[in-house]
Amino acid sequence: MKPDAAPEASAGADAGTPDGGWQRVHPASPFVRGWVALAAIAFFFFRDTFERVLQGGPLVDEQLAGRAPWLLLGGGVLLLLTGLGYVLSWYFTRYQVAEGYVRINTGFLFKQQRQARLDRVQAIDIVQPLLARIFGLAELKFEVADAGESAVRLAYLRMDEARQLRATILARAAGVAPDPAQPGAAAAEAPEHAVLTVPPGRLIGSLLLSEQSVVVVAGGLASVVLSAVTENRSFYLFLIPAVLGMVAAYWNAINRGYNFTAAISPDGIRLRYGLLDTQAQTLPPGRIQALRVSQPPLWRILGWYRIQVNVAGYGAAGSNGEASSRTTLLPVGTFPDVLTMLSLVLPDPGTPDPVRIFAAGINGLAPAVSLQGEGPSGPAETAGSGTDDGGFVTTPRRARLLAPLGWRRNGFTATGTALLIRSGRWWRHLVVVPHQRTQSMALEQGPLARRFRVADLVLHTTAGPVSPRLVQAGLDEGRALLDAQAARARAARKRQTSEHWLDQVRPLVAGDSRTEEPNSQEDPQHG
Repeated sequence: MKPDAAPEASAGADAGTPDGGWQRVHPASPFVRGWVALAAIAFFFFRDTFERVLQGGPLVDEQLAGRAPWLLLGGGVLLLLTGLGYVLSWYFTRYQVAEGYVRINTGFLFKQQRQARLDRVQAIDIVQPLLARIFGLAELKFEVADAGESAVRLAYLRMDEARQLRATILARAAGVAPDPAQPGAAAAEAPEHAVLTVPPGRLIGSLLLSEQSVVVVAGGLASVVLSAVTENRSFYLFLIPAVLGMVAAYWNAINRGYNFTAAISPDGIRLRYGLLDTQAQTLPPGRIQALRVSQPPLWRILGWYRIQVNVAGYGAAGSNGEASSRTTLLPVGTFPDVLTMLSLVLPDPGTPDPVRIFAAGINGLAPAVSLQGEGPSGPAETAGSGTDDGGFVTTPRRARLLAPLGWRRNGFTATGTALLIRSGRWWRHLVVVPHQRTQSMALEQGPLARRFRVADLVLHTTAGPVSPRLVQAGLDEGRALLDAQAARARAARKRQTSEHWLDQVRPLVAGDSRTEEPNSQEDPQHG
């Protein structure tokens, strides 16, 4: 989203209607958004009065009886000015969806107009904080490819208006042309089909089996042992901050992940979640830049996994709870759930046996290799070749000292549509990067890596929780992959001839034959 000014004609000056298609948000929006300021003012002026009334004292302090009218007048003026500021903020906030753009006008002293191309829309969210839910209001915000943060935030609209506006923006972003007879008519909301739901018990169980729980339990056991040995009870005091922090983290995760539901619709992948503050996301197909399937050690007991994604405009997840939840495609799910979500993100896996390939990427482990004689640089290796490991090329055996536990896990393979990178023996990870989303690549090699003739291949994508990195690949294999992946990315981008995702998937939906290159022409380094 870029804050450049739109032409005056688009601002409605010469339009046939008074506002030229411009609309305002709900009148209660500034009060719902700024209730904290009003509460702070009321607390400052009426705290002492409230305490005196509770204690049975007079309504007005005798020492301030002479100045009470002036204090009330000052408080009233302050509230009046605050309310007037809210009204002006609402009056000068307008939005418009027209001419392939969405535009937002804000400010009455310092005016600002933001606009974004609809075909650059990456994702759309409907957010309902608790107070907004009480009044039936919702905030609409969406991301574009060149924004580091939410560039458009409409707060607040009536819930039905927010859903209708989201449908209109998604329809325009998908390339659906409006009806020529009614160019200003709102698009109908696309139907959806629910594909999975995360039960609350599974969400709570995933938190109990998280690393934070293990740390707190280990700290508790250590405190018990130290207290018994030293007869000093003060060790328990060190657990209080950890327990409080864990409870806060648990509540935040439950509040944001409760009732997680994923659905598919013609306008994209729809995600809904939240206990008090609810949120509804819509991710258009093809907008996900990279995906990671991860499994902590304790989750292996029950076969649970988590999926996180990079989406242009979302930025890095960091420790912010909202950002983390928005980049989570599946908070906790089983292996069939993972395959379901992968099928939504990557409708064409580019391989005739996707279940075997993804299973090897998530849970696979290259078998121990046998030596096949001596080569110029030492024993010859067969890791990654001639094995039933989904075609993954793993770290050479000569570099096993660099990763004694993970060298049989660290590896890569490529399908006709995506590059798969797996890593981690205990904390398992599988990163999937569609070929057309590969922006740039780099080979990195440190002193030890040069000694063992291995290198890391880094793929650069948009900011987010996923950092695609192939660790400790053989030097020859890494160089070959660098050239092959660059060629695959160029070919994939050439096949993507439109920014409208509906134009890209229409042949697949209609059952037409694809114009992509045959998948059988694979590179030798990935089988």
